[in-house]
Amino acid sequence: MAEHSTPHFHNQPGLASIRVGAREFMCIGALPPFDHPHIYIDMGGDSETICPYCSTRYIFDASLNGHANPSECEYQDQSET
Repeated sequence: MAEHSTPHFHNQPGLASIRVGAREFMCIGALPPFDHPHIYIDMGGDSETICPYCSTRYIFDASLNGHANPSECEYQDQSET
């Protein structure tokens, strides 16, 4: 089975903003079981966006190559490992 290619990010630490290396990603809010509906976000040509559920501000940083800063905000579904 193929792994999902869309990065998933969360804001469990409650940060005002998270830098991400992808313009298309899923926001899950906090870690399960306190997550919100997992929503697809597409920044398009913009350099930042705000999740409509949790109000996390995501800032695009191409140098992160699909990852997040801080890295603890990257979500890895344990059922997929």
